[in-house]
Amino acid sequence: MPNPLWLVRPRSDGGRDFVSFLPFQSDPGAPMMEIREGSHLPPQLPLLKRRRRLAIAEAMACRQSMLLEAGYHRSEPLF
Repeated sequence: MPNPLWLVRPRSDGGRDFVSFLPFQSDPGAPMMEIREGSHLPPQLPLLKRRRRLAIAEAMACRQSMLLEAGYHRSEPLF
């Protein structure tokens, strides 16, 4: 099962958009990734905008797309 992964991109207001990829195990035979998308402008609490679960292959394709096309880069967890 893949390790957790965080992607971030800066925003013009000083905040950051983030996407976290977290392992999710609902069925032992079908491991999935939970993808959480949101934004964070310290010192405010993070805002979760979207949450979804995808098969690992789909999640990795989504990750590649965000890295190559949407301006995200890898990061340590924001919070």
